[in-house]
Amino acid sequence: MGSRGPKPKCTVDTTWSPDLAYAIGLIASDGCLSNKGNIIDLTSKDREQLENYLMCLRIDKKIGTKKGSGDRCYFRVQFRSVLFYEFLVEIGLFPNKSKILKEVKIPVKYFFDFLRGFFDGDGCVYSYWDRRWKSSFMFYLSFTSASPDFVNWLKEKLKDLVGVNGHLDLSHSKDGAGFQQLKYAKKESMIILKKMYLNKKSISLSRKYLKAKKILAIVGEKI
Repeated sequence: MGSRGPKPKCTVDTTWSPDLAYAIGLIASDGCLSNKGNIIDLTSKDREQLENYLMCLRIDKKIGTKKGSGDRCYFRVQFRSVLFYEFLVEIGLFPNKSKILKEVKIPVKYFFDFLRGFFDGDGCVYSYWDRRWKSSFMFYLSFTSASPDFVNWLKEKLKDLVGVNGHLDLSHSKDGAGFQQLKYAKKESMIILKKMYLNKKSISLSRKYLKAKKILAIVGEKI
Protein backbone atom coordinates (compact mmCIF):
# COMPACT_ATOMS: atom_id res chain seq x y z
CA MET A 1 0.00 0.00 0.00
CA GLY A 2 1.36 3.44 -0.90
CA SER A 3 1.97 6.24 1.55
CA ARG A 4 -1.01 8.50 2.31
CA GLY A 5 0.92 11.72 1.92
CA PRO A 6 2.79 14.04 4.26
CA LYS A 7 1.60 15.34 7.59
CA PRO A 8 1.09 19.11 7.83
CA LYS A 9 4.28 19.94 9.71
CA CYS A 10 7.87 18.72 9.86
CA THR A 11 10.91 20.57 11.21
CA VAL A 12 14.41 20.08 9.78
CA ASP A 13 17.52 21.65 11.29
CA THR A 14 19.30 23.43 8.41
CA THR A 15 22.55 24.00 10.30
CA TRP A 16 25.28 22.68 8.03
CA SER A 17 26.71 19.29 9.03
CA PRO A 18 28.01 16.14 7.29
CA ASP A 19 24.60 14.49 7.72
CA LEU A 20 22.66 17.42 6.25
CA ALA A 21 25.03 17.63 3.27
CA TYR A 22 24.65 13.87 2.67
CA ALA A 23 20.84 14.15 2.76
CA ILE A 24 20.97 17.02 0.26
CA GLY A 25 23.10 14.83 -2.01
CA LEU A 26 20.32 12.23 -1.92
CA ILE A 27 17.71 14.87 -2.73
CA ALA A 28 19.84 16.18 -5.63
CA SER A 29 19.90 12.68 -7.10
CA ASP A 30 16.64 10.89 -6.24
CA GLY A 31 14.60 13.67 -4.65
CA CYS A 32 11.76 15.80 -5.90
CA LEU A 33 10.35 19.14 -4.77
CA SER A 34 6.66 19.67 -5.39
CA ASN A 35 5.66 23.17 -6.49
CA LYS A 36 2.41 22.68 -4.59
CA GLY A 37 2.46 22.47 -0.82
CA ASN A 38 6.20 22.71 -0.06
CA ILE A 39 6.53 18.92 -0.20
CA ILE A 40 9.89 17.14 -0.38
CA ASP A 41 9.84 13.62 -1.81
CA LEU A 42 12.59 10.99 -1.89
CA THR A 43 12.05 7.68 -3.68
CA SER A 44 14.50 4.77 -3.85
CA LYS A 45 14.65 1.03 -4.47
CA ASP A 46 16.79 0.75 -1.31
CA ARG A 47 14.95 0.96 1.98
CA GLU A 48 18.30 1.57 3.70
CA GLN A 49 18.63 4.73 1.61
CA LEU A 50 15.49 6.18 3.16
CA GLU A 51 16.45 5.02 6.65
CA ASN A 52 19.75 6.90 6.22
CA TYR A 53 17.89 9.93 4.90
CA LEU A 54 15.55 10.11 7.89
CA MET A 55 18.46 9.57 10.27
CA CYS A 56 20.42 12.43 8.69
CA LEU A 57 17.49 14.85 8.81
CA ARG A 58 16.53 13.67 12.30
CA ILE A 59 12.84 13.45 11.51
CA ASP A 60 10.34 10.76 12.37
CA LYS A 61 8.44 9.78 9.24
CA LYS A 62 7.09 6.48 8.00
CA ILE A 63 8.61 4.92 4.90
CA GLY A 64 5.88 4.26 2.37
CA THR A 65 5.89 2.52 -0.99
CA LYS A 66 5.27 3.56 -4.56
CA LYS A 67 4.64 1.42 -7.64
CA GLY A 68 6.86 1.98 -10.63
CA SER A 69 6.84 0.58 -14.15
CA GLY A 70 6.24 -3.14 -14.44
CA ASP A 71 4.70 -3.25 -10.95
CA ARG A 72 8.12 -2.67 -9.43
CA CYS A 73 7.87 -1.39 -5.88
CA TYR A 74 9.93 1.54 -4.60
CA PHE A 75 10.30 2.98 -1.12
CA ARG A 76 9.25 6.56 -0.52
CA VAL A 77 9.34 9.32 2.07
CA GLN A 78 7.30 12.50 1.71
CA PHE A 79 6.96 15.37 4.13
CA ARG A 80 5.95 19.03 4.17
CA SER A 81 8.27 21.72 5.50
CA VAL A 82 8.07 25.34 4.37
CA LEU A 83 11.41 26.32 5.91
CA PHE A 84 13.36 23.30 4.63
CA TYR A 85 11.78 23.65 1.18
CA GLU A 86 12.83 27.31 1.05
CA PHE A 87 16.33 26.37 2.22
CA LEU A 88 16.66 23.81 -0.60
CA VAL A 89 15.54 26.38 -3.18
CA GLU A 90 18.06 28.89 -1.83
CA ILE A 91 20.96 26.47 -2.33
CA GLY A 92 19.96 25.58 -5.90
CA LEU A 93 17.33 22.82 -5.83
CA PHE A 94 13.85 23.35 -7.25
CA PRO A 95 10.83 21.53 -8.78
CA ASN A 96 11.34 19.62 -12.05
CA LYS A 97 15.11 19.88 -11.61
CA SER A 98 16.21 16.70 -13.37
CA LYS A 99 17.31 18.28 -16.67
CA ILE A 100 18.06 21.83 -15.55
CA LEU A 101 19.82 21.46 -12.21
CA LYS A 102 22.95 23.59 -12.00
CA GLU A 103 25.19 24.44 -9.06
CA VAL A 104 24.26 23.32 -5.54
CA LYS A 105 25.62 25.71 -2.92
CA ILE A 106 27.39 23.36 -0.51
CA PRO A 107 30.09 24.64 1.87
CA VAL A 108 33.48 23.25 0.81
CA LYS A 109 33.87 21.61 4.23
CA TYR A 110 30.88 19.38 3.50
CA PHE A 111 31.21 18.91 -0.27
CA PHE A 112 32.35 15.28 -0.12
CA ASP A 113 29.51 14.42 2.24
CA PHE A 114 27.15 15.86 -0.38
CA LEU A 115 29.00 13.93 -3.10
CA ARG A 116 28.68 10.68 -1.12
CA GLY A 117 24.94 11.24 -0.93
CA PHE A 118 24.72 11.95 -4.65
CA PHE A 119 26.85 8.87 -5.34
CA ASP A 120 24.53 6.70 -3.24
CA GLY A 121 21.63 7.98 -5.31
CA ASP A 122 23.03 8.31 -8.84
CA GLY A 123 26.58 7.03 -8.70
CA CYS A 124 28.31 3.78 -9.53
CA VAL A 125 31.65 2.07 -9.05
CA TYR A 126 32.54 -0.96 -11.17
CA SER A 127 35.59 -3.03 -12.06
CA TYR A 128 36.84 -5.70 -14.44
CA TRP A 129 39.97 -7.55 -15.48
CA ASP A 130 41.19 -6.31 -18.87
CA ARG A 131 42.07 -9.39 -20.91
CA ARG A 132 44.29 -7.40 -23.25
CA TRP A 133 46.98 -7.18 -20.60
CA LYS A 134 48.00 -9.78 -18.04
CA SER A 135 46.79 -9.04 -14.51
CA SER A 136 45.35 -5.68 -15.54
CA PHE A 137 42.58 -4.72 -13.11
CA MET A 138 40.49 -1.73 -14.14
CA PHE A 139 37.89 0.19 -12.17
CA TYR A 140 35.82 3.30 -12.66
CA LEU A 141 33.75 5.69 -10.58
CA SER A 142 30.84 7.49 -12.23
CA PHE A 143 28.14 10.04 -11.43
CA THR A 144 25.02 10.30 -13.58
CA SER A 145 22.61 13.15 -14.22
CA ALA A 146 20.19 14.28 -16.92
CA SER A 147 21.40 17.84 -16.41
CA PRO A 148 24.55 18.80 -18.40
CA ASP A 149 25.03 21.98 -16.35
CA PHE A 150 25.06 20.06 -13.07
CA VAL A 151 27.51 17.44 -14.35
CA ASN A 152 29.85 20.13 -15.65
CA TRP A 153 29.66 21.95 -12.31
CA LEU A 154 30.47 18.69 -10.50
CA LYS A 155 33.41 18.06 -12.83
CA GLU A 156 34.86 21.54 -12.31
CA LYS A 157 34.30 21.36 -8.55
CA LEU A 158 36.21 18.10 -8.25
CA LYS A 159 39.03 19.41 -10.42
CA ASP A 160 39.30 22.49 -8.23
CA LEU A 161 39.20 20.60 -4.92
CA VAL A 162 41.33 17.50 -5.60
CA GLY A 163 42.85 18.00 -9.07
CA VAL A 164 41.00 15.23 -10.90
CA ASN A 165 39.84 15.63 -14.52
CA GLY A 166 37.55 12.75 -15.41
CA HIS A 167 35.63 12.65 -18.68
CA LEU A 168 32.03 13.00 -19.82
CA ASP A 169 29.96 10.41 -21.70
CA LEU A 170 26.53 11.00 -23.19
CA SER A 171 24.33 7.93 -22.84
CA HIS A 172 20.68 7.02 -23.34
CA SER A 173 18.24 5.05 -21.22
CA LYS A 174 15.92 2.37 -22.61
CA ASP A 175 13.21 4.94 -23.27
CA GLY A 176 15.63 7.07 -25.27
CA ALA A 177 16.15 9.80 -22.68
CA GLY A 178 19.65 11.26 -22.66
CA PHE A 179 21.85 11.56 -19.59
CA GLN A 180 25.42 12.53 -18.80
CA GLN A 181 27.93 10.31 -17.04
CA LEU A 182 30.94 11.84 -15.33
CA LYS A 183 33.57 9.08 -15.14
CA TYR A 184 36.87 8.71 -13.33
CA ALA A 185 39.39 5.95 -13.95
CA LYS A 186 41.54 4.06 -11.47
CA LYS A 187 43.89 6.66 -9.98
CA GLU A 188 41.38 9.49 -9.88
CA SER A 189 38.66 7.16 -8.54
CA MET A 190 40.83 6.31 -5.55
CA ILE A 191 41.33 9.99 -4.73
CA ILE A 192 37.59 10.70 -4.77
CA LEU A 193 36.54 7.54 -2.92
CA LYS A 194 39.02 8.19 -0.12
CA LYS A 195 37.62 11.70 0.26
CA MET A 196 34.00 10.52 0.27
CA TYR A 197 34.69 7.84 2.88
CA LEU A 198 37.30 9.74 4.89
CA ASN A 199 35.28 9.39 8.10
CA LYS A 200 34.59 5.69 8.75
CA LYS A 201 31.51 6.61 10.79
CA SER A 202 29.89 8.60 7.98
CA ILE A 203 26.43 7.49 6.89
CA SER A 204 26.36 5.77 3.51
CA LEU A 205 24.56 3.09 1.53
CA SER A 206 26.24 -0.10 2.73
CA ARG A 207 26.12 -2.04 -0.55
CA LYS A 208 27.95 0.72 -2.44
CA TYR A 209 30.48 1.26 0.34
CA LEU A 210 31.25 -2.47 0.55
CA LYS A 211 31.60 -2.73 -3.23
CA ALA A 212 34.03 0.19 -3.32
CA LYS A 213 35.95 -1.23 -0.36
CA LYS A 214 36.28 -4.63 -2.06
CA ILE A 215 37.50 -3.06 -5.33
CA LEU A 216 40.15 -0.96 -3.60
CA ALA A 217 41.33 -3.95 -1.56
CA ILE A 218 42.25 -5.74 -4.79
CA VAL A 219 44.81 -3.01 -5.53
CA GLY A 220 46.01 -2.85 -1.94
CA GLU A 221 44.14 0.34 -0.97
CA LYS A 222 41.69 1.01 1.86
CA ILE A 223 38.74 3.23 2.63
